[in-house]
Amino acid sequence: MEDAPWPATKDELLDYAMRTGAPLEVIENLQEIEDDEEIYESIEDLWPDYPTKEDFFFDEEEY
Repeated sequence: MEDAPWPATKDELLDYAMRTGAPLEVIENLQEIEDDEEIYESIEDLWPDYPTKEDFFFDEEEY
């Protein structure tokens, strides 16, 4: 979902998830969002604690 066409509505995100073969759990979670035609600007709007690269203690300089 990180590569979804942001900003997007719930329906657009569902369509993208289904077309790209997202796991069933992702599709079910999107379906549970209240359908109020809100436009989401990024994945953080849906998942506030979405892990970023900084959350993974990977030191690119080591490789």
